[in-house]
Amino acid sequence: GAMKPGRRPARRGCAGFTLIELLVTLALVGILAGIAIPMTEVVVRRGKEQELRESLRSLRRAIDAYKQAADEGRVPRKADDSGYPPSLEALVDGVVDQRDPAGARLRFLRRIPRDPMRSEPDLPAVRLWGKRSYASSHEEPIEGRDVYDVYSLDPRVGLNGVPYREW
Repeated sequence: GAMKPGRRPARRGCAGFTLIELLVTLALVGILAGIAIPMTEVVVRRGKEQELRESLRSLRRAIDAYKQAADEGRVPRKADDSGYPPSLEALVDGVVDQRDPAGARLRFLRRIPRDPMRSEPDLPAVRLWGKRSYASSHEEPIEGRDVYDVYSLDPRVGLNGVPYREW
């Protein structure tokens, strides 16, 4: 059949998007991005918190191992010493084993881990940690002649609602 003037041919199987389809798609992508970005931040923070737990566990294990070695008479100490390490560096540097005739060194850590919650790359790892001496209280930790415990100096609160200082 002949086409009547002024009529367009019927469009069959038209490829492409309408403006409405495009706007709906963009709106959905925007909503998904708005959900995904905060979730990514939570995942990253959770990873740093896990690293903080592992670093604190490693440091505290090394402090306890030093104290045990001191109690066993393997670490030189004065009568009024607590038996805890005088510094975090002593855990890495080690001490001469008093029971080893060859004078081998006891080492308790390979390196001092960095506090993952802090981002001061120019500071040495040892300066990123708060240190509590044996003589100080848990509520008001202060540095002293030894290192009884360590804590994060980050002022923020963890995802679990507990300040990082109290982990």
